[in-house]
Amino acid sequence: MTKPIETWLTDMDGVLVHEEKAIPGAAEFIARLRATDRKFLVLTNNSIFTPRDLCARLRAAGIDLPESAIWTSALATAKFLSEQRPEGTAYVIGEAGMTTALHNVGYIMTSNEPDYVVLGETRTYSFEAITRAIQLIDKGARFIATNPDATGPSPAGSLPATGSVAALITKATGVEPYFVGKPNPLMMRSALNQIEGHSETTVMIGDRMDTDVLSGLEAGLRTFLVLTGSTPAGAVERFPFRPTEVFGSIADIVPLVT
Repeated sequence: MTKPIETWLTDMDGVLVHEEKAIPGAAEFIARLRATDRKFLVLTNNSIFTPRDLCARLRAAGIDLPESAIWTSALATAKFLSEQRPEGTAYVIGEAGMTTALHNVGYIMTSNEPDYVVLGETRTYSFEAITRAIQLIDKGARFIATNPDATGPSPAGSLPATGSVAALITKATGVEPYFVGKPNPLMMRSALNQIEGHSETTVMIGDRMDTDVLSGLEAGLRTFLVLTGSTPAGAVERFPFRPTEVFGSIADIVPLVT
C-alpha cells in the first residue's frame, strides 16, 4: 500500500521557473506546501548562487519561500566534504554559492597543497584557474565537482557547465571527479536529512529524466516528472526507467498537497 506524501522535494529550473519567469502553478504549489505545514526543499544543481540569492530570484518571479527551503549542489558538496574531512582546505573554481557554503562549514580556500580541488558552476571559467586545478590534482589533491551537467541554459543558447570543464580536467589528469549533485542519490539523501524526511513518504518532482527522476529513483523516492522543462513527453519511453507519474506541469500537482 502506498503511504501518504508527507514531505516534498522539487527541482527549480523547468519545474518552478523558466528563464526567470514563474511556471503557472508554481507559486500556488509553494503556497499550498507552506499553508499545510508540509516540509519541503527546492533542489538545484546550480552552485553559482547562495540560497539568499535564489530566494530573491524566486521572489521576483512571485514565488515566496524561506532561504532554509533551498538546497543547492554547493550546500550538498560542502556538507559532504565537512563529513569526509572536517575543516579541510580546498582550491575552488566557482562563485559565491560554492565559496560561501564551504566557508560556512569551516573550510579554508587555498591554492597551496589543498585537500581538494572543488569544481563548481561559473559563467567565467578561467583557463588560468583550470590550469592550476590540473596542477594541484597532479600533485595529489582530490577532485570533487558539484554536478555533471555538461551544459547550462542562457538566453543566447547553451553554455558549457561543470560537467564539460570536469571532462577537460579529467582528460588532462586522468583523474575522474566525484560528483555530489544530481543524479547522485547522495544529494537526495542529504536533502531528506535536512527536512527529516523518509524515502517512503517523500516525492521528488523534476523535469529531467536523467538527473531528477534518476536520483529520486535511486534514493527510493516516488518521482513525478513534469513536462515543462528538459524532457518532452515523447522522450520518456526512451529511458530504461520510469517516473512514478507524469504531469503536464506543477499546476497539476497542487491538488495532491494536502
